[in-house]
Amino acid sequence: MREYDLSNARWRKSTYSDGNGGSCVEVADGVPGVVPVRDSKVSDGPVLLVGAPAWAEFIGHVI
Repeated sequence: MREYDLSNARWRKSTYSDGNGGSCVEVADGVPGVVPVRDSKVSDGPVLLVGAPAWAEFIGHVI
């Protein structure tokens, strides 16, 4: 299994987030081949690594 150093990742919330601290996810850009996803309320918690093609397909269905 490949390891990713996300210590300097630049996380961002969706522009659809309401800004009231609700249930949001954050993603990090610039990681080759995967999209790291985490819970915005638990920034030091676990990170889900989603393959870039799967993430693109997911986004295509929810937007």
